[in-house]
Amino acid sequence: MPKVIEVKNLVKSYKKGRRGKESFRAVDGVSFSVEKGEIFGLLGPNGAGKTTTLEILEGLKKQDSGEVRILGFDNLKNTEDIKKRIGVQLQESGYLPNLTLGELLDMFSSFYGQHTDKHWLLKLVDLESKEHAYVKDLSGGQRQRFTLATTMVGSPEIVFLDEPTTGLDPSARRALWQLVKNINSQGITVILTTHYMEEAEFLCHRVGIMDQGKILEIDEPAKLIDNLSQTSQISFLTDEVVDEAVFYQAPGVTKVYHNAPKTILEIDSLNHIGEIVEILRSHRIKFSGFMVKTASLEDVYLDLTGKEFDNE
Repeated sequence: MPKVIEVKNLVKSYKKGRRGKESFRAVDGVSFSVEKGEIFGLLGPNGAGKTTTLEILEGLKKQDSGEVRILGFDNLKNTEDIKKRIGVQLQESGYLPNLTLGELLDMFSSFYGQHTDKHWLLKLVDLESKEHAYVKDLSGGQRQRFTLATTMVGSPEIVFLDEPTTGLDPSARRALWQLVKNINSQGITVILTTHYMEEAEFLCHRVGIMDQGKILEIDEPAKLIDNLSQTSQISFLTDEVVDEAVFYQAPGVTKVYHNAPKTILEIDSLNHIGEIVEILRSHRIKFSGFMVKTASLEDVYLDLTGKEFDNE
């Protein structure tokens, strides 16, 4: 499939400190591409550089260095050409309070100098009955669905979604997931940022895992997980600081992540669980919340960074 987004060695720095003499790289040499018709996700905790990367692609910020081409256009030289062919959903969106949903869609359509079927858009996001309602009267999930409808004005070839389900309850979140899939089924490329592992697994054809401004790995979620498929995990809580060598005494333990109160042991076979428990008891290690699970995207992140996924 042709590439509709190509990013090479993208860098964006910000000043920090009281006098702004120091700087940190929010985006640090990021490279990736997105194929036509796929859902591509940037997955990582807050502060990983996801939103900054997306804002550069959307034309809201300029990179310090690196190249970005969207639909064949250079993001710095052809910004207006790109904006005409993309739809953007931001983390926060404000609307004129005295216009109904239908009137807002008419207004957005006028920006593109074309007529958009607002009834079709509202039906697409299951808000047909809300054409004459105001945004302030919508629930959180309905507001997010309406914002997604606004990104479809102008018949975009690519839709950018920045943390599209943040703040939604589980039911509204899953409804929005299905909506994103419906949009993608029409041949529209979707690139999104998320800090929800389950969201990335369900929606994305491929995902780039980000941390501290870098992309650590890119692949299909299932393939990333399959690389750890031979590994299971035991996790438990303990108030004690334990020498990691103690855990390695147990058979089958391949990696240890011990950061009291939580400890995670990667094991090569579930058959060793009983022996591991005996090791803990023989060293009089008091533990609670003992859990066993197989690999997930969260474990991929743990494997790549050596730390738990923390979105706080």
